[in-house]
Amino acid sequence: MSHVQTGNTIRVHYTGALLDGTVFDSSRDRDPLEFTVGAGMMIKGFDAGVIGLEIGKEVRLEIPAEDAYGDVSEEMLFEVPKDRLPPDLQVEAGMRLTMPTAGGLVPVTVAAVTDTTITLDANHELAGKDLVFDVEVVEIVS
Repeated sequence: MSHVQTGNTIRVHYTGALLDGTVFDSSRDRDPLEFTVGAGMMIKGFDAGVIGLEIGKEVRLEIPAEDAYGDVSEEMLFEVPKDRLPPDLQVEAGMRLTMPTAGGLVPVTVAAVTDTTITLDANHELAGKDLVFDVEVVEIVS
């Protein structure tokens, strides 16, 4: 039986959760996820965790934040004057918005709101979190 190697294109089913068991994503009710191992398409810990697995093998990957979406970066927090927002936009902490940048629209979370400013957080929503993935290799495509 062949094993997953760097460079293989594989298809997997997975369920991703936080350490407290809160599921944030799963492929179980849709087509398996296809990616090339080691090509940078996946977070580092997921990519490394599938190497050596066999088809049909299910494994639990416990991935620390630094091998997932990284730590929360203070450089990704932006304070914006409220008067720069559309006047009809009512913002609250926790809201998800998109922020225009030179590279396109970036998803952000409203971290804080004052009378005159809002603080936007452009960190990935899973930054700073340790993750757990239950992964099953469905197919080694190539």
